[in-house]
Amino acid sequence: MGIGKLIEEVGGAIAAEQAAEAADPNANMLVKGAAAVAGFVGAGKLSDALESHADAKRDESEATAQAADQNAGQDADQDASDDNSDDAGPEPK
Repeated sequence: MGIGKLIEEVGGAIAAEQAAEAADPNANMLVKGAAAVAGFVGAGKLSDALESHADAKRDESEATAQAADQNAGQDADQDASDDNSDDAGPEPK
């Protein structure tokens, strides 16, 4: 667990606790504590989901780039073989 993730989770806990207090100014400690725990866990889950989505997008773009590189290499090989067949001259009769 990195310090950045911990900061996100604590921020989620604080935001949820403040939201609970704003919704019910007379909220007791149990309600505020439950909101803080829910905010802490929720922020962690959201962070994980966003990270996995970013990883999937990065993997997809890398796969697309590799496919494009392979196609470019195959096109260059085909062009080279086409050039070599032109150098043979006319076909004998």
